Amino acid sequence: MSKQPTAELVIGLVSVSDRASGGVYQDQGIPALQEWLASAISTPFRVETRLIPDDRATIEATLVELVDTAKCHLVLTTGGTGPARRDVTPEATLAIGTKEMPGFGEQMRQISLHFVPTAILSRQVAVIRETPDHAALVMNLPGQPKSIRETLEGLKDEAGHQVAAGIFAAVPYCIDLIGGPYIETDAAVSKTFRPKSALKNQASATPLQ
Repeated sequence: MSKQPTAELVIGLVSVSDRASGGVYQDQGIPALQEWLASAISTPFRVETRLIPDDRATIEATLVELVDTAKCHLVLTTGGTGPARRDVTPEATLAIGTKEMPGFGEQMRQISLHFVPTAILSRQVAVIRETPDHAALVMNLPGQPKSIRETLEGLKDEAGHQVAAGIFAAVPYCIDLIGGPYIETDAAVSKTFRPKSALKNQASATPLQ
């Protein structure tokens, strides 16, 4: 698949919650994602948002629509990743993917384990969904705004030194590899990592060693 460096970056945001989608309480997942992305990404982008219930068929159909029809390059879900019977976001995500990307879920749990031992109950996954002319990275994130920020951004000590790398540091290069737009970030929020051969005059990017 050839790169499309001038294509508009489109990000899908999906909040999976029976109660929020039913109007029982205000959804917090999508606003938290929008706020963080606005602070982290310096490349112009637009978002497609969906608020849906914990229903596997609905989740699958929503993810497929965001990738295949809305042409999102990145889709982030929040909610529905625990062990409860209604938590089926990981199953729906794996069902629509063509490649699994296990490292993202592994790192999210490593970050959360700095705070709570119950992080091992989280089941976030990530996949690539490919069609003949398009591909997207689809990732499950935690449901709480604080956890969303920590997993995306990573952890720093009191001196500002990185303790655990956030998962978003690897997202721009992943999008490069599947043919999406070149994403630049604010290094103060999320420092992008790319090999030297993939850099594009990006002062904020740090090449892989």
